[in-house]
Amino acid sequence: MAGGKLITIEGLDGAGKSTLARALAAELSARGHAVEVLREPGGVELSERLRALVKDPSLAISARAEALLYAAARAELVEQRLRTRLADGVLVLVDRFVDSSLAYQGGGRALGIAAVRAINLFATGGLQPDRTLLLRISPAAGVVRQRERGCAADRLEREDARFFAAIAAAYDELARAEPQRVRTIDAEQPPEQVLRDALVALEDLLTVSSTAD
Repeated sequence: MAGGKLITIEGLDGAGKSTLARALAAELSARGHAVEVLREPGGVELSERLRALVKDPSLAISARAEALLYAAARAELVEQRLRTRLADGVLVLVDRFVDSSLAYQGGGRALGIAAVRAINLFATGGLQPDRTLLLRISPAAGVVRQRERGCAADRLEREDARFFAAIAAAYDELARAEPQRVRTIDAEQPPEQVLRDALVALEDLLTVSSTAD
C-alpha cells in the first residue's frame, strides 16, 4: 500500500481551519481517498488532556512551559496516531501542527523560531507535512470571527493585538521560507472559494497519491 500524506492547516484563530478541514475531508472522501481529520493539540487521550491545560484561562503558564506542553502533545499524537495512519496510506488532515508552535510560541511569545523548531524536531522525530495550507487572515478579522462564534475565549485567544500581529508576521516568514510546502490562501474569502483554492493547492500532491495507489 502506498504511503499516506500529511496535510496540515494553519492560521490565526478565526481563520476557518476547522471549517476547511471538514470540507476537505468530505470532498476528498467523495473522490475515493481514505481521509482522517485530527486536531492539535489533541487527537489522542494524553494530547487532549494537555489541550485542556494549555487552553485553560485560569492557569498562568510560562512561555517555555507552554512551548514544551504543545511539543509533548504533538509527540504523543505522532507516536500513537500519525505514523500509523500515514503508513496505512491515509490522507491525514491536521488542524495545526509544528508551524503553529513556530508562529505562536516562536513569534508570538518571542522564544525564537529556531529554538521552538528544535524541540519540535525532537518531539516529532522529524516528521514533516507533505503540504501546509496557511489560511491568511488579518488579526482584526480573526477576532471578529471569534466573537461571532459566541464561544468563551481560551487562554491564548485572550492575548492582545501585538501578540497576534507577531504570529501573523511569523506565519508569513514561514511561508516565504518554504513556498513549495506552504501554500497561502486568502481566508477572508467565502468558505466555498477557500475550499476551491485549497484543492488547487493540493492538486499535485493528490495526483501523486492517486498514481501511487
